[in-house]
Amino acid sequence: MRTVGLIGVGVVVAALVVWAVPSLGRPGSEPEALAKAPTNRTADASFGSYWFAGKAEVNRFELEQSRYGELHPGHAMMIFVTEDFLPDRQVKADDADRRRSGAWPVLKLNATKSFNTGLYPYSLMTSTFTPIESDRHPRTLKSTTSVQEWCGHVFLQFNRKDDGYRARGLSYFQSEGDQDVSIEADWLEDEVWNRIRLDPGSLPTGTFRMIPSGQFLRLRHRPLEAVSARGTLSTDDDVQIYRLEYPGENRTLTIRFGAEFPHRIEGWEEVGVSGFGPNAKTLTTRATRTHTEMLDYWNHHDRSDTPLRAKLGL
Repeated sequence: MRTVGLIGVGVVVAALVVWAVPSLGRPGSEPEALAKAPTNRTADASFGSYWFAGKAEVNRFELEQSRYGELHPGHAMMIFVTEDFLPDRQVKADDADRRRSGAWPVLKLNATKSFNTGLYPYSLMTSTFTPIESDRHPRTLKSTTSVQEWCGHVFLQFNRKDDGYRARGLSYFQSEGDQDVSIEADWLEDEVWNRIRLDPGSLPTGTFRMIPSGQFLRLRHRPLEAVSARGTLSTDDDVQIYRLEYPGENRTLTIRFGAEFPHRIEGWEEVGVSGFGPNAKTLTTRATRTHTEMLDYWNHHDRSDTPLRAKLGL
């Protein structure tokens, strides 16, 4: 396994310079990690040097994904990166001047899964945007999920609004599309990964209502609604464990991550029903981190950059 340690003092100085330099971001240029550090984090050298050094953290996971009552091999990717986000429109800011645009710094996670079910492939992606200044902006602003396979594709979007989320679903299934509903909920399952990275102490514990992950909702054809969940946080040596239980769904998600900053995700297990009708059974999806690289990946799109994929086991 290849991992990346904390960046040294010299890079802290460089990171401070990056915070002061306007981003050159425009649609299509993808300077993902050039968002400036938020005010309440600038004194935290470790946080600033890691998350505001002009790179994304790119992680690969070996995956066993349950689908149709069987386990299918594949791989998952988690790309964490900071960027400036407009809280009203809930899109990435084009204007690099945060004071002028009113943008908030967020941690974005792009989480993907790729696996085959017999003949045909599945491709899943979820993007989640969580404010870094959680003391000022405690709720995740947005999460989107898309799923593609040979039968068709589906898109879900959750936007923070008032005391909950506006949920929209577009699907090729008659019973699922198209939907536009309001959900009273404080939590999205898809945000827990960002909360682990920002501050594990901010994870919801006890009993609460949560909107399950977009990928789960799609694969199990579940309604767009919040359900009862229970969260627990524990420690095992140098690893912390966050466990989400959904009693009404007979489903449990267990995430293992580093107890110390930067709290890298080590892997997860998701126990739940897979398959439909007589083929339904309880199976465990598993993912284990195999590679981590800090990369300005948006600058590596030429054919000559292809060897970089080997560093990620791709």
